[in-house]
Amino acid sequence: MTKKTEIMDAAGVNRALTRIAHEIVEKNHGVANIGLVGIRTRGVHLADRLARKIEGIEGAAVPVGRLDITFYRDDIAINPQPQVEATDVPFNINTKDIILCDDVLFTGRTIRAAMDALIDYGRPRTIQLAIMVDRGHRELPIRADFVGKNLPTSTDETVKVNLSEVDGYDTVEMIKKD
Repeated sequence: MTKKTEIMDAAGVNRALTRIAHEIVEKNHGVANIGLVGIRTRGVHLADRLARKIEGIEGAAVPVGRLDITFYRDDIAINPQPQVEATDVPFNINTKDIILCDDVLFTGRTIRAAMDALIDYGRPRTIQLAIMVDRGHRELPIRADFVGKNLPTSTDETVKVNLSEVDGYDTVEMIKKD
């Protein structure tokens, strides 16, 4: 039996993204040197939303890229026929402050793979991390700079961020399998 608990509704997701956008602007003293890079799939949509919110705050557009980390993952051997999507980073990342965006931070392995992939495109001044949900259980020394919600979980629980662009609605759910 599976039990789902809604942690954030659509309004909560929107509030968290608005707060993260303000924190990004504040930490980086504006937007002149930042670029957002979303990790496929949901991180891309979060990066797009953050870019719109930041433009609304600062009145300036922020470049957005999309990163597929499939071939950088350390578990590629487990899935020998992965589904690969396009990577598109249409701006020079050298000396920029790059904000990686993703939905859930768990072990840290996805973020490590994303940093490896990003470095293939250049040498950013900094790499910062914006996450909708940090659920703990890190296996690598990685932490988020911007977090929508800290949600301690057990290892028999999963966290699902639903976004309207992919799922048709916005929520954050915790799923416990019995």
